[in-house]
Amino acid sequence: MATLNARTRTDHGKGAARSLRRTGEIPAVVYGHGEATRMLSVNEHELEQLLNSISVENTLVELKVDDAAASRALIREVQYHPVKPIILHIDLYKVHAGEKIRLEVPVRLEGNPIGVRESAGVLQQQLHEIEVECLPKDIPEVFVVDIAGLEIGDAVHVRDLSLPDVKVLNDGDLSICAVIAPSAAALPEDEEIEAGTEDVEPELIGGGEADEVPADQG
Repeated sequence: MATLNARTRTDHGKGAARSLRRTGEIPAVVYGHGEATRMLSVNEHELEQLLNSISVENTLVELKVDDAAASRALIREVQYHPVKPIILHIDLYKVHAGEKIRLEVPVRLEGNPIGVRESAGVLQQQLHEIEVECLPKDIPEVFVVDIAGLEIGDAVHVRDLSLPDVKVLNDGDLSICAVIAPSAAALPEDEEIEAGTEDVEPELIGGGEADEVPADQG
């Protein structure tokens, strides 16, 4: 299990967070089990190495704070600068062995569907993560879905997933992926017009000040 070393900090606020980052440390907090939230700092380089080596959404880490015994924690949130590749803050959730927790597990599709390779169908994936509830020891690394046998019109739904001791929380009728017939989007432009395809105005995402840095939460 990966280990993350942390140190207790007392200063908080935006100014203190900026000063901390200038020293190569990242502000962090850990909470859980009704305990008071603890303000921590972690080494930026060590944290980046950890995040590059694990699946952040569903990996337990050994959290060592100061000289205390290590405890297990989940990384609940990593905040990044909106423009620069800089970590601003990390939230950790302390877990106990007998406590069921909720988290999201990634979905990995395996295989080349029959409907794609033999009938020029198009594979569409609607869900990339599944929300589950389980004990820490039962956390799945990934949901592997075999899609090799899918033909045009076939789909895989949430209800098709099953793992021992893991409760899936998403609606069972939700589609994870499906193989559909070649769409009108693949036709030449003049054929699209004849088919009645309409232009869709793209949605504008975001719109705040690009360089604004979110306030430190701890």
